[in-house]
Parts: sequence; C-alpha cells; structure tokens
Amino acid sequence: MVVSMVSILLSVGLAWYVGYIANQIFNRDPKRPPVVFHWFPFIGSAVTYGIDPYVFFRQCRAKYGDVFTFVLMGRKITAYLGVKGNDFLFNGKLADLSAEEAYSHLTTPVFGKDVVYDVPNHVLMEHKKFIKSGLGFDQFRAYVPLIVNEMHDFLAKAPTWGPGKSGVADLLATMPVMTIYTASRTLQGEEVRAGFNAGFADLYHDLDQGFTPINFIFPWLPLPRNKRRDRAHNIMAETYLNIIKKRRAAHENPGTDMIWTLMGSRYRDGRPLKDHEIANMMIALLMAGQHTSAATIMWILSLLGSKPEVIEMLYEEQKRVFGKELRPLDFDSYKDLHLVNYVIREALRLHPPIHSIMRKVKRNLAVPGTKIVIPAGHHLLAAPGVTATDEEFFAHAKDFDPERWNSRVNEDEGDVERVDYGYGLVTKGAASPFLPFGAGRHRCIGEQFATMHLCTLVSTFVREYKWTTVGGVPKVDYSSMVALPLGPVKIAWERRE
Repeated sequence: MVVSMVSILLSVGLAWYVGYIANQIFNRDPKRPPVVFHWFPFIGSAVTYGIDPYVFFRQCRAKYGDVFTFVLMGRKITAYLGVKGNDFLFNGKLADLSAEEAYSHLTTPVFGKDVVYDVPNHVLMEHKKFIKSGLGFDQFRAYVPLIVNEMHDFLAKAPTWGPGKSGVADLLATMPVMTIYTASRTLQGEEVRAGFNAGFADLYHDLDQGFTPINFIFPWLPLPRNKRRDRAHNIMAETYLNIIKKRRAAHENPGTDMIWTLMGSRYRDGRPLKDHEIANMMIALLMAGQHTSAATIMWILSLLGSKPEVIEMLYEEQKRVFGKELRPLDFDSYKDLHLVNYVIREALRLHPPIHSIMRKVKRNLAVPGTKIVIPAGHHLLAAPGVTATDEEFFAHAKDFDPERWNSRVNEDEGDVERVDYGYGLVTKGAASPFLPFGAGRHRCIGEQFATMHLCTLVSTFVREYKWTTVGGVPKVDYSSMVALPLGPVKIAWERRE
C-alpha cells in the first residue's frame, strides 16, 4: 500500500514537472514578456544570474530581446534592458512602480525603522531634502583637508602601507576601513569619528553583511550573519542616540555637522525629527557615503595600476593645477582636474556599484512600442551597467580609457528637463546609457559628495605614490549586493620622492 502511494505521488510529481517544462516551451503568450527557460522550479535562473548578472543579461537579451522575465527563488523578475528600460524604471510613476515594496524587507533591518524605504515616498523625499541641506559646497570645502588628514593618519599605520619607501598593499583589507574613517569624519563629524576604532569598523562590516543576495529573498532567515547584523544595528543606533541625548541635555549652540542639521530639521507640518529617525538616518548616510567610495577607489587603484602611464598623466595634472610644489588640495580647484574626473567616470562606467535596480510593479504596465504587458506583482529590473559597457554607446567598451570622456558630451546635458521631487531640482537624466547614481526621484543625493570624496582620495594617492597592479585587474565578486573586486586585490606601490 505504501509502495503504491509513493508510486502515485512520484507519477503525479513527474507529470507536473513535465507539464511545467512543456508550458515554458509551448505556452508562449505574446502579450507577456518571454520567460527565460529554466529546469528547476522556484530556483529558476538564480544560479546563472548570481554567478555573473551581466553575462546572464546579455545572453538573455540575445535570445529574448530587451524585455524578458526570469524566475529568481520564486519571484518573477522582468528585466527591461537598454536606454529605454533605464528610463522606463527610473522615471516610472509612483502609482505604477514601488521602490519601497521592492527593497524595504532588505534595507529596514540594516538601516532601521522609519527611514529610507521603511517610510512612504513623500517622507523619504523630505528626508533627502534634510540631508541634502547638509551637503553643500561650503561643507565640501571643509571636508577636503579632513579627508587628506585621515588618509595620512591611516596609511601611516596600515600594515601593508606604512612609512616605508615601497611595499605591496592589500586593497580589500585597507580601503573599506580607510573610506569608513574618511566618510565618518566628514559626514558624521569629529565627535562620531573619535568613537571609531577597529571594533566599530567590525560592527559596520557586520551591518553591511545584511546586504547579501539571500536577504533580498529571505531576510528573515535566522542566519548567524543576520544576528550579527541586528546586534551591530542596535549598538550603532545606541551610539548615535547617546550623542543626540547628550547634545540636547547640554543645550549647546547648534553646529554644522549632519547630526545638528537633522536635529534642527522640521517636517512640512512643523514637527521635528524623532531621535531614532536621526540615528537611523545617520547609519544610512554612513553606509551610503562609504559604499560607493570603498568599491570605486579599489577599482580605480587596480585599473590605474594596469596603466601606470595614466598615473603619471594624473601627476602632471596635479602639478599643472596646484603648482610644481603641489599646494594643498582644495575643493574649488577640482573642476580643473579633468583627467581625475574622467578616471572616476570610467571606473564607474566599467564597475557601477549596483548591477540591478528593482521596483515592484503595482499594476499592469504596457511596454511602449510593443504588445508586451508587464503584469502587476512582478519585480521590474533595470541594469544601467549593460548600456554603460555596450559598443553601441562606447567604442571599445570593455577597455579602461579615461580619455574617452574628453570628447563625450555630458549625458545629462542632453536632457534639460528638471523635476523637483521634494528635495530640489534634478535632471530626469534616465535617457543616458551612463547612470552610476541612478535617475529620477531616487537619484542619489550623495553624487556630489562621492565625486568630491573620490577626487580627494585619487589625488592624494597620485601625489604620494606610484603603483602597479599585482596579478592584473581583478574580476568582479557578485556575492554581495555591491560589485566589489574579487580578491586578492593587491598593488605594488613606491613612494614618490
């Protein structure tokens, strides 16, 4: 009897599986995006997508076109590639596409309640306005020498850098720590930076581990890293709450750092920010300020080390702009550092920090110019990194060639339409093949800070060192949500006279 029951269940299961495969092959609805063929239900294309998203995207594009659906651990993800896909997602209407429903389950355990995607969009726009008010040019002018001092202090003590004349540096071990120190000193203020040590950097690392692909699907799993994530958030939030409490009790005159900025901010209805909102926004701000810089400076140093002649061109530019004696860096001169800015752009073009941008589809969406309708409930995906490395837009697209930007028109200049989503006018800009900071209402407000931060980091390295990349430019590690170089990532450096 038991054997018969098992046989029946196996037969039913086999019949269902055969039907599942046959449905993929034969039951194509021309009004729905084509589904990427997969052998395993629920798992779908998770393995091939996870190994190298860009290889996966290009293979699917060649077979299915710009719009296709793939299954990712039970979720239906509809990718819309190309410039039109970028614009479709970034400038989609709130009634049609939701970033909050796509990301809140991933970001809220990391950043905390009532900030980022744990609030309605109109509240997020107010939060962005508060933060943007503390990221002006006056602040940037003050930040540059602070970053340089932090770099000197860190590099003098780091084991693979130190005071010697030459050495081999481990970028994966040193750059994330250095950038969290520089970001905290500038974005957070002296009081917060003074409390940073190796232990706090470890807490940040534990918090950062919450941004793993598995947590995009299953954020509730009782994994050890998720327990460390929750512990790290609680300790970091308590640190900020204690600072806020201490300041309120002391009745000090408001300063100009970001905590004071947020403490003095008011919503449109006149109510102040709650202390836990300020604390959680400071955590989000620190992570946002560190992520792009840490990943991008590693890519820049690796890419430049593969072309030492570009390093010397950058050094000559430093002397041309700041004089042969190399007077101290200053923010107002950065506009004249054309090659430095080209290097940053080129690194972001080849290695944008985020490879997949998601939105939850709220209602059926017709794809313009086609019969395809993207069903409500799907996740819409755009991948600006695909267009950024497409030969259609960039000749020799896989090559590191900073000087290509010398003859390219700034992509934003072609899109003069500006929109205020609640935190100031920004260009819609989604018609560009190059969108490392996004576009539309969710465009990164830290773009100018990141550029200033990276300009200072690169300029300081060029002034202090010559270097070559050990073992060639690394491949990409797609195991986290941010595309980091795959270790080992080392450079052989020599201190300039």
